[in-house]
Amino acid sequence: MVQSFRLHNMTTATPTPTTTATASMDIAIGGMTCASCSGRVERALKKVHGVQEAAVNLATESARIVYADGEQMQARLRRAVRDAGYEVRTPAQVDALESVSPWAGVGPVAMGAILSAPLALPMVGDLFGQHWMLPAWLQFLLATPVQFILGARFYKAGWHALLSLNGNMDLLVSIGTTAGWALSVWLWLSAPDGAMVHLYFEGSAVVITLVLLGKWLEARAKRQTTAAIRALHALRPDVAHWLGRDGEVDVPVADVLVGDRIAVKPGERFPVDGTLQEGTTEADESMLTGEPLPVRKDLGDKLTGGSINGEGRVVLQVTAVGVDTVLARIIRLVEDAQAAKAPIQRLVDQVSAVFVPVVLVLALATLLGWWLTGHPFETAVIHAVAVLVIACPCALGLATPAAIMAGTGVAAQYGILIKDAQALEQAHKVDVVAFDKTGTLTVGRPRLSALLVPDATAKAEVLRISASLQSGSEHPLARAMLAAAQEKGVAITAPQQLKAVPGCGTEGELDGRHYSIGSLRWMDELGVSLGPLATQSAALQAEGATVSAMAERTAHGLILRALMAFDDEPKPGASEALAALRARGIHVVMISGDNRGAAEAMGRRLGLNPEADEVMAEVLPGAKAALVAKLKAGGGVKPGSHTVAMVGDGVNDAPALAAADVGLAMGNGTDVAMYAAGITLMRGDLALVAAALDISDRTVAKIRQNLFWAFAYNVAGIPLAAFGYLNPVVAGAAMALSSVSVMTNALLLKRWKPRQ
Repeated sequence: MVQSFRLHNMTTATPTPTTTATASMDIAIGGMTCASCSGRVERALKKVHGVQEAAVNLATESARIVYADGEQMQARLRRAVRDAGYEVRTPAQVDALESVSPWAGVGPVAMGAILSAPLALPMVGDLFGQHWMLPAWLQFLLATPVQFILGARFYKAGWHALLSLNGNMDLLVSIGTTAGWALSVWLWLSAPDGAMVHLYFEGSAVVITLVLLGKWLEARAKRQTTAAIRALHALRPDVAHWLGRDGEVDVPVADVLVGDRIAVKPGERFPVDGTLQEGTTEADESMLTGEPLPVRKDLGDKLTGGSINGEGRVVLQVTAVGVDTVLARIIRLVEDAQAAKAPIQRLVDQVSAVFVPVVLVLALATLLGWWLTGHPFETAVIHAVAVLVIACPCALGLATPAAIMAGTGVAAQYGILIKDAQALEQAHKVDVVAFDKTGTLTVGRPRLSALLVPDATAKAEVLRISASLQSGSEHPLARAMLAAAQEKGVAITAPQQLKAVPGCGTEGELDGRHYSIGSLRWMDELGVSLGPLATQSAALQAEGATVSAMAERTAHGLILRALMAFDDEPKPGASEALAALRARGIHVVMISGDNRGAAEAMGRRLGLNPEADEVMAEVLPGAKAALVAKLKAGGGVKPGSHTVAMVGDGVNDAPALAAADVGLAMGNGTDVAMYAAGITLMRGDLALVAAALDISDRTVAKIRQNLFWAFAYNVAGIPLAAFGYLNPVVAGAAMALSSVSVMTNALLLKRWKPRQ
């Protein structure tokens, strides 16, 4: 669904005197018929003072504008669209158009067919040696309503194009069919009394009918490409069972606030995001994540608006409403991707800008060429009309956006959210995929497997100190320490002077003593000696454990107090996912901040080969982006440039996700990672990485097929029409078929499914 007047602030920092706040706006546009139309609207919008970017999408019939925020900018942008000769649609109009019957708009097509059929009947009779000919006056009466009533839309749009010194499909159709109709009238009125002359009323009437048929079929296909968006919108219930002082009350979902308690009955959709407070259930999240099996939900678990409550009545506490819900963000991502313009579209824009003027010149050349070589004037006109009719840039304008809409829509159904068309187009080129380890390739829930301390130190005290120091951290290893302390019933004390050292660890004071806890690499930089524990540390790392250390700052320097070893498990299906990528000829790399022994041991469990540079260990979070840049330049891979995808889930992965050609964020990760990535995988299934690359392959293939046939159709059709091998009726049928074939080819993407 196109959100006609969505306005959102694009500035994240506080404006300064040198910073201009920008905003973006979507406008639904009616009346565009071809690539030339969308190009004309785009140029009109870019002329508005303050507009920084403008992209018009013919398939979605919408414009996305980024502009310097200013007074009355929205009104000025809408005025620019109207001045260009097109309609600005309101959200209500858009909703009405999307909810219409599949047969809506067929009336003019049916009327045109009824009036044109008697005119085309003599053409059919000629095939069987029959010479049926309607009287000239009857042909005139049948063709004229088709030409000027049913065809009025072409005159109106063509006139606006002419006033702005631009051309479009409507101008070509109106000039061509008017020429055929006018020639027929002239031949009829100038013929001697009683003479039977061949008229061309059937050409103009049938062409208009065929063009109307093509546009109607095209509109039906467009509605199918936006089915994914409509399905997502349909997931939002209108009413919530709000629990207040007077018990359970049904209220509009728009009235629900964060912190409210909402009851959800079996089989109902969760109206908003929240956490489970009462009861247990299984939630069907298939429309959001593509996961076919229900997910068990216990007390405290997150519930996503739009998913279906399975068994029993439950109560949730609201955590997000409106545009802040997961479903709203998903809808916004899919809408943004479908509204965006792919880089490959630039070629189409360049061609469409000069296409119609070139066609008009070719039609004039055809007219003069046939006439000046001694052929009758009416023959020259008919061949020129055929050139005008067949040379329509509709298919060119629909080729790319139709495929993108279908591809992003079907991907969203399987839990793959593609944020922009550029990510979709780049993904099919990927030949290197780099994975973050913890939480991406592994489960991300490490547990404390060993606590090594010097003989004179009590383990319980070390556990208390280390857990207290990390009590405010969200790092997986910190959570493992806290879980171990809770299991042992160890009391946690709030530390003082706590300071996180990025990529290294944490330092702070507890009970008046200063401690540092973090990686062995950091301890080595601080000059901490492992002493008698060095051998045990090496053995644990060789077994694949992640080893951290805690040291105390004393008058004699930093003294080792403990070593902590952590175990993590590979994520289910991770090895198979990596093998699937290798089967596509993709080089796979794991990036880890762990020590080399632990990283290589985990890599081998996943089927990676450390000797082939498939495991990159001891990488600081800030160095991940630099490593991605190195991979792009061929470092650690085959020489030469490469297209690199980065897969991650944490805050520290965001720079690397942004640095990669394609960033893929796991949907169970942080919002920062998902914001930086071009593609978000809504569930933690690594098989979706190969699926995302596959849907990119399929979509780009459809774009190329569509563009090839759109260009080939015009390259072949115009000369055939110019040299007299196509009459206007056949040309009109071919023109209608070209647009329908492009849309139909794009819709084949809806049959795509991830490989199992």
